[in-house]
Order: sequence, then C-alpha cells, then structure tokens
Amino acid sequence: MIRQELVARQLEERIAAHFEVGRRLRVLDVGLSDGAQALRLARWGHEVTGLEADPRKLAAVGAALEQEPEGIRARFRALAGSGQDTGAHFLPGAFDVVLCHDVLDQARDPDSTLAGLARVLDDGGLLSLVIPNVTARAMRPGLAGDWQAARAALTAEPAEGERFLRLETLTSFLSRIGVPMERWYGVGVFGAGGAPTGGASAAGGAETAEAPDGTDTAQAAHTADTADTADTANPDTVDEAAVDAEERAGRLDPYRGVAPSLHLFGVRS
Repeated sequence: MIRQELVARQLEERIAAHFEVGRRLRVLDVGLSDGAQALRLARWGHEVTGLEADPRKLAAVGAALEQEPEGIRARFRALAGSGQDTGAHFLPGAFDVVLCHDVLDQARDPDSTLAGLARVLDDGGLLSLVIPNVTARAMRPGLAGDWQAARAALTAEPAEGERFLRLETLTSFLSRIGVPMERWYGVGVFGAGGAPTGGASAAGGAETAEAPDGTDTAQAAHTADTADTADTANPDTVDEAAVDAEERAGRLDPYRGVAPSLHLFGVRS
C-alpha cells in the first residue's frame, strides 16, 4: 500500500512540475499489473492506455474498470501486449507520459524496450521508470539478520540484466535515446513500502536458497512482495507518518541510494 502511494506521489510531483495545471495528458502504462497507478491517473482526468501481457491481470483490470464511473471508463483503455509491442500499437510521439513500473527487470530486451518507450513519447514528455535497486540487494536480508542471503548478494556476480539496471548505466542509456534523466527517488527506504515484485532474486546470479520448510525463499519473498503491490493506492488508508518519512528519505542521499526500488524520471528532448 505505502509503496504504491509513494510512487503515485512522486509521479504527481513530476507531472505538476512539467505540465500546466488542468491539461489532460495522454498516458501510457506499460505493464498494468493491477492497474492501480493507471486508474488513479484516469481519475485525475487523463486519457490512459494500458498494456498488459498477462490475460489474468488484464481481465482483473477490466473488472476493476467496470466499477468506475462512466466518465473514467471512457478515458481508459487496456490492450493486450508488452513493452516490446509499442511500435506495433502506437505512432511516434503519441503520449505525454509513459509509465514502466516493475517491468524493465523482467523484459527480454530492456534496451530495445526503453528505446520503444522513448519513441512514443512526445517532445517534452515524461518517462517514469520503477526498477529494483540492484546495487543494494544485500540491504534487506542484512537488516533482517539473514547473513547467508546478505553474503550471497554481496558476492554474487551480477547478471547481464542487472548490469543494465544500474543507475549509472541507465542514466547514460537514457541520454543516448533522447530521454535524459531529470530526477530520481528511492522507494521504500525504511522498508515501509516493501520490495519490488518480480525480477532476479536478492542474490543476483547466486543459486536460490531454500527455507527450512522446503519453500523456495525467492518464491516466498515474491509472494510477500506481491501482496504489498496488490493495492489501489488509496490515500485514505495509508500510514501518513510512514509515508512522510519515506518521502523525505527517498529524496535524500545517502538514504535513497539504499532503497529497494528506484523511481527514475526522464524527459524527452
């Protein structure tokens, strides 16, 4: 719940900084998941298009949309597809804002995915990326006292995909494709927001550990993380004290650098 709220508030802040008040924006959400962020933007009055490759998630978003007022339903469309499919669906410059949250680390070809997202951004458009902080994999198991997992994360050779997700690598790549980084935040510095879903295990390229009951620990962690992200970012039900602390820490060094997730913003030049 808190993680979704943090991401939404960071996004709202950057939208307010880049676009005039009251402008109806064209938004693309690649990887809708439960549709929380996309629905929130539609409720704000924006025209939202979502891409989701998982038929079950797409159906769940459709069911959630049916509960919304007619005006919101008219501003929202959900399509089957992934970040690799933007060229097949959309013309260049079709969107003012593009979201790619917790998707890039699972993409088969993340560099071409990002290039495709840049292509559909209009001049001055805003790109919002949420990725796992691959350089701080050892933080959460270390803080939890799981020294075996922390050591594995510290000593494992990073996978090729993880090298691409490093902040300095992405910063350079975004500049090359014409969407230079404008701002970045940490998400969930103190753990109130949970870790990112999906992607590689905390140990990177290390073998998956097994819990005493025989459960795959990576699977267990993924299940716990997914429970956190299956919310609707309802601001009436979040712990405002926790959100305030997390928001402040997510802006400040050195705190933001050890958050489990990073929220990056680029602007189409």
